[in-house]
Amino acid sequence: MDGKDDMGKIKAPVSQRTALNLARTAGMHAIGGIPGLYLCVREGGSSWIYRFSLDGRRRDIGLGSFGDLTMLEARERAREHRKLVLQGIDPVSAKHEERNARKAAIARRKTFMECVEGYIDAHGDGWRNAKHRAQWTGSMKIHSTLINDLDVAAIDTALVLKVLEPIWKTKNETASRLRGRIETALSWATVRGYRQGENPARWRGHLDQLLAKRSKVVRNGHHAALPFKEIGTFMKELRTREGIGPRALEFTILTAARTIETLGATWQEVDLKQRIWTVPASRMKAGKEHVVPLSDAALAVIKQMKKQTLDDSAEGLIFPGAREGRPMSNMAMPTALRRMNRGDITVHGFRSTFRDWCAELTAYPSELAEMALAHTIKNKVEAAYRRGDLLEKRALLMADWARYCDKPIQSEAKVLPLRGKRK
Repeated sequence: MDGKDDMGKIKAPVSQRTALNLARTAGMHAIGGIPGLYLCVREGGSSWIYRFSLDGRRRDIGLGSFGDLTMLEARERAREHRKLVLQGIDPVSAKHEERNARKAAIARRKTFMECVEGYIDAHGDGWRNAKHRAQWTGSMKIHSTLINDLDVAAIDTALVLKVLEPIWKTKNETASRLRGRIETALSWATVRGYRQGENPARWRGHLDQLLAKRSKVVRNGHHAALPFKEIGTFMKELRTREGIGPRALEFTILTAARTIETLGATWQEVDLKQRIWTVPASRMKAGKEHVVPLSDAALAVIKQMKKQTLDDSAEGLIFPGAREGRPMSNMAMPTALRRMNRGDITVHGFRSTFRDWCAELTAYPSELAEMALAHTIKNKVEAAYRRGDLLEKRALLMADWARYCDKPIQSEAKVLPLRGKRK
């Protein structure tokens, strides 16, 4: 060893130039500046070493390779280790503990969706019916796709806002429930040790300062609907638009469906021979399976998508998103509206357009229209009447709606009667 006393103590630190010269000679070379700092030169390569003595035991700890660390950086690392030794802490043991802590953290890492599923598994058996589970998973898979695959420990206020803000004003009830579910899932993750800190989805004293109060949003937040007299003109323009978003919107209008129902639709749910689309309970707001009769126009959209969809397997999505196996964003159809310069209306509003048309221009019973919209009926007498699904009558209703959507602006004088089976 070169000009050093015990534990590498030398009178003065060597220069960078001297260190480069030392790197050509095999051995342990004291560098100086920090007692115990050495440059270890071997045939396989050179590295910086910090040598220390603790409790009568001499130990070496590697600081990094000669090529990766400058001499100044090596001295700084040695200085940090020396501080630990002066406190009676073994840097080698501390390094092992830190490495083990990182491994444990990786082992404990959970995605947000895994935490959602963990919460449901822990509490789902206590829920009164299965629809709560379906609503939880359904809303998360559609609206929180941005964070579902992220490490739950990385989710912060900015990410929660990115999930909520696009639907806070247009779908406030849905957004409010979603916020509560995100908060609950994050709380579960915190208690289980998967994350730390305050809950970024909490409302009081936090998001209430960043988002409008629900009462103010709801007051002015009715879903803007297209007047039914304009639907023919609108559909004519919509059909000139290319892309999956416009086709999904066209299908949603023709079936009077909700966004979440269309986005999750798979080929397995469609029976082209029977001309029906069966939406499973997991994607229905009421948690009950819903059968939708398909008009000629709705079937045409389905067949068009079958020609251009790469994955038309049973599990494949009819309206796939950009990422393989994932549905479109819930903003895809609103984007189609904005590109048509129709930001004044909402996708959900077309359900109101359909309902207004039923009431104003047809003689179909209101319960038939409500069934077509998959609304929950609170009146016991009416609910009893609707025990059957009235599929044939609803098929006539949806066929008339599709024909109306094909025509230009209509007079309100003509009323469509409820007829028997058409020839």
